[in-house]
Amino acid sequence: MKRLCRLYRVSRAGFYAWARRGASAHSRHDRQLTKRIRLVFDQSRGAYGSPRVQRELANQGVRVSRRRVERLMRTAGLRARVVRVYRANSRLHVHYAQHPNLLWQTRTRRADQVWVGDVTYVRVGRAWRFLAMVMDQYSRRILGWSLARVRSTALTRAALDYALKRRQPARGLIFHSDRGSEYLGATFSKRLRALGIRQSTTRGGAPADNAHAESFFHSMKADALHGLSVADDKQLRRSVATYVRYYNHRRLHSALGYRSPVAYERQAA
Repeated sequence: MKRLCRLYRVSRAGFYAWARRGASAHSRHDRQLTKRIRLVFDQSRGAYGSPRVQRELANQGVRVSRRRVERLMRTAGLRARVVRVYRANSRLHVHYAQHPNLLWQTRTRRADQVWVGDVTYVRVGRAWRFLAMVMDQYSRRILGWSLARVRSTALTRAALDYALKRRQPARGLIFHSDRGSEYLGATFSKRLRALGIRQSTTRGGAPADNAHAESFFHSMKADALHGLSVADDKQLRRSVATYVRYYNHRRLHSALGYRSPVAYERQAA
């Protein structure tokens, strides 16, 4: 102890006084905040960074600055997972005549005005499954999804029918997707026309036109599927269903004022 005090140039009496003093009120508050931050971080499956953690704490009535949340997360070693997702096509698309991109002339102001659809792939054991989804662009809410072994119009129509069971949009709704044959095929396009839904597609070589759908798939893979070993279709369906519920009801979106899609729709209504 004598050598330690000499090393730090403090008296023995001063060291013992410091040891008896205990942690400051600020340090105790930091420990309590860190516990709440860790709980929010764990509930987000490690996906929230300091901005979303700070917003979630504010929703819970905890007033704390983003800078303090950032410092405590860094001290606790809590870092949001960021995964770079590469999207690949399973087969070459059949070249159809280009459909117009209606999004460029439409400003979304309400729910059930513009729906977007897309397809991605997920791994099951040593095989691949295809996941199609339908999202309301206004609120980012996932309205329907479907899984299949084959990427086809049957897959995308199943996701559309799922959405139509939950919502009854008026005629004139815009459905936007990429230019894949599973959307531009006769069966799917005919279904849209029968419902009075206007079909819109991305421009050739402009995948960013469907950025909302791409963003959801990125979030799902990063938040729920990255590092998860899915053994069979049943486990995959359960994982997707669980994440969609979380995404719709709990996940905070910066574009929605740090609200979930369901909360955003309720407030708008």
